[in-house]
Amino acid sequence: MALLVPHLDAAYNLARWLMHNETDAEDLVQEAYLRAFSHFGGFRGGDGRAWLLAIVRNSCYDCLKQKGSRGQDTDFDEAVHSAGRQASNAETLLILKERAELVTESLAELPADYREVLVLRELEQLSYREIANIAGIPLGTVMSRLSRARQRLQLSLLAKAEQEGTGRANQPH
Repeated sequence: MALLVPHLDAAYNLARWLMHNETDAEDLVQEAYLRAFSHFGGFRGGDGRAWLLAIVRNSCYDCLKQKGSRGQDTDFDEAVHSAGRQASNAETLLILKERAELVTESLAELPADYREVLVLRELEQLSYREIANIAGIPLGTVMSRLSRARQRLQLSLLAKAEQEGTGRANQPH
């Protein structure tokens, strides 16, 4: 069971991105850990992180189905909830915060299937095979979803940056 404790941050990170609600994410991670501990006898060895994240993922989607929505309760603010990023000055801090907000907004706007594989690959650094096992999808589907998710994220970021640039150009100095 000590095998699962180091993965608490990864479990919470996945849950908060899928649920869009920190309180629900915390509750679902607790529920997932309880499920994992009670079913630990069925764990066949291997990667405990992938096994736990699959339980978290399934718990999140079960909850979203029960709510009858795709979990759009509240926005998650990465800039506020990130672990202590320090900047050399206020201007740098503001630029980093704005960039983080743009990425967070764009990631949150992705469909859940795309957001899920991006979070697991880019934020949790899981292999394609691990993502396929967690999501219960073929390896080729993981690769195609990641490709599409990255393209959509890039287009969204470019559009937001262009929109922001246009907005600043129209503001008086």
